[in-house]
Amino acid sequence: MTFPSLLIQLLNGLADASSLFMVSAGLSLIFGVTRIVNFAHGSLFMLGLYGAYSLIEFFGRTPLGFWGAVVVAALAVGVAGALIEIVVLRRIYRAPELFQLLATFAVVLVIKDIALYVWGSEDLVGPRAPGLTMAVEILGKRIPIYDLVLIAIGPVVLGAMWLLLARTRWGALVRAATQDREMVGALGVDQAKLFTSVFFVGAALAGLGGALQIPREPANLDLDLSVIADAFVVTVVGGLGSLPGALLAAVLIGVAKALCIGLGTVHVLGFEIVFSKLVLVVEFVIMGVVLVLRPYGLLGKPPAAQRTTVAAPPPLGAPRWTTALVWIVLLLAVPLVGDDYVAALLIDIACFGLFAVSLHFIMGPAGMISFGHAAYFGLGAYAGAILLKRAGLPMEAAFLLAPLCAGLFALAYGWFCVRLSGVYLAMLTLAFAQITWSIIFQWDALTSGSNGMIGIWPAAWLADKTRYYYFAMLFCGLGVALLWRVLFSPFGYVLRAGRDSPLRAEAIGISVRGFQWAAFVLAGTMAGLAGAVFAFSKGSISPSAASISQSTDGLVMVLLGGVETLTGPVVGAGLFTWLRDTLARETDYWRAVLGLVILLIVVLFPQGLVGGLRMLVTRVQERRA
Repeated sequence: MTFPSLLIQLLNGLADASSLFMVSAGLSLIFGVTRIVNFAHGSLFMLGLYGAYSLIEFFGRTPLGFWGAVVVAALAVGVAGALIEIVVLRRIYRAPELFQLLATFAVVLVIKDIALYVWGSEDLVGPRAPGLTMAVEILGKRIPIYDLVLIAIGPVVLGAMWLLLARTRWGALVRAATQDREMVGALGVDQAKLFTSVFFVGAALAGLGGALQIPREPANLDLDLSVIADAFVVTVVGGLGSLPGALLAAVLIGVAKALCIGLGTVHVLGFEIVFSKLVLVVEFVIMGVVLVLRPYGLLGKPPAAQRTTVAAPPPLGAPRWTTALVWIVLLLAVPLVGDDYVAALLIDIACFGLFAVSLHFIMGPAGMISFGHAAYFGLGAYAGAILLKRAGLPMEAAFLLAPLCAGLFALAYGWFCVRLSGVYLAMLTLAFAQITWSIIFQWDALTSGSNGMIGIWPAAWLADKTRYYYFAMLFCGLGVALLWRVLFSPFGYVLRAGRDSPLRAEAIGISVRGFQWAAFVLAGTMAGLAGAVFAFSKGSISPSAASISQSTDGLVMVLLGGVETLTGPVVGAGLFTWLRDTLARETDYWRAVLGLVILLIVVLFPQGLVGGLRMLVTRVQERRA
């Protein structure tokens, strides 16, 4: 790779960084004031792109029409963000932060199907910017002039945001709310209006970033989750709430990606290093390194202590084994009265139930939020497939070793993860999950890459669907029972002590990190067991088993049922899996219906479905008494 070619790649990376900065700046601004991790921010970027496409067609392909469409699209997305805050989030500000996250994910599902209905499923390629269609020559290489304009827009937006925040009363209120929003409310500031205005500005920035990409990137329905992952990375690497940090991180990541593309394949000391395959994962490697060395980001600061006192969550109720016995009898009877479809659906529910319970194990009692738990589900599935297909082991041996392989990865990843907390811990788990997904997706010789692996069938004695049904129920049931039993052992009580009062636990000699690390490994192992059961049930496995969407599904399952309940994750997994399967067969817009159901549950039961029903029953009993 010559220097001129490398320079052109770097300029392309800076152009990408400019748009990514705008999205991340909006996300950082919203989080800094409201403390909401807005999963729907990537959807707002997507709407900006779609909106610019339609408005350019309406206004005409002239310079005024193009730039007018970009501005109007950004403002329209800002209005959409404000409406989301007013209609959805304003109702649940008092709910736990995780349920606010669940609400924003539901909004993602709704927006995706709205875009599907309005613009269809095909990619939409927008026009080039009128008057900026030519290219300029730099050192003998040509680069579109629009990319250079986009590079210049990023610092201009940063300067405008700095003036808005530093020289206006609104900016002073935003800065004050970022430091201590309770005190701002105590001084008489209308927090509702402030939050709405912040959502408007943050959403408009996301819409602007999307609209400006229309000459460079087609509008498609997959942008929401991919962009939000990139935006999370930039926001966390730069430091939550820091706009200069967001710009610095966007440039760093954009340049790193460009270097990977530009370097291609390099031979060093007889070894072949394929840098181009690092494009999918380099940003997550950067985030992982930054979080390990500087937990609050490059320009971030430790979060300010909140004045409000957070009550300790209610204790988990011990499992009622008589109720469990009734369910076991019912599940054993299913093959006698149900068809193969019901059995297959229950196997899926059992797999995802164990997956959700393992995630709840570290989220609830251990207090560790994970955005990347699907890594261990996917590792367990792929370990079983690789041991069966590549190593030639019997199915039984491959199945038993698969969760141990997932546990080994959890052992390595957990050592770094348990040193962080809160959003930073969640983002580091996401980084390791994306690194795992990238390896699975690109290692064709071992995992068959993006094609996935097929022919992963159980042994002959389990080939009958009924036998495998009992096999799946046995191992998933044992996994759930083990996790529940550990929760009510001294180990489980120590975990809760470290969650509720880490300083006091450390003072009496408890190694909080050590116990959290052990819990992380156990949860990863059980998620790997769920993945192995799932892989042999389907007979095939694809990289999506370790993807962001799979991790998000696990979070939804846990939050739907309730973090503060024992059976909530199982109920959430069953409800989510059944709804998704049923709605997908009934309508093309099943995501919107599912999203509205999730929003309804979040509004009616802020503690989760099981937790809300338990509170409702308790209140009824108290009134009768």
